[in-house]
Amino acid sequence: MDPQNLPPPAPVSEPAPAPAPAPPAAPANPGRPTSNLAIFSLVSGLLGWTLLPWLGSLAAVVLGHMARAEIRRSNGGLDGDGLAIAGLVLGWAMIVISLLTILAVVLFFGGLAVLLGFLGVSGNL
Repeated sequence: MDPQNLPPPAPVSEPAPAPAPAPPAAPANPGRPTSNLAIFSLVSGLLGWTLLPWLGSLAAVVLGHMARAEIRRSNGGLDGDGLAIAGLVLGWAMIVISLLTILAVVLFFGGLAVLLGFLGVSGNL
């Protein structure tokens, strides 16, 4: 290549200015605080379905009712009514399902015993 046929060099540009800093983040919860009892009710309701079936469910029901009363008494100062209701539903559902299961087992084996007695089958096999 002939140096006379080369294009002229590109002009040197200034570096781009640094971007403006981001505005500070908004606080995570600018509104009302959440009731601790409502949170405990939901956690207990979940535990009632997993690790502590009867104890967790009973705690969820008690804490859920206490949380709803606390939220109503606060006159809009506390959030968490939905959490308390979720804890109540989980707790009551587990209690009702457990009682129905116990009833079904008792009726099944009780009915089986009555049927065997009716047929004259003794307990000595």
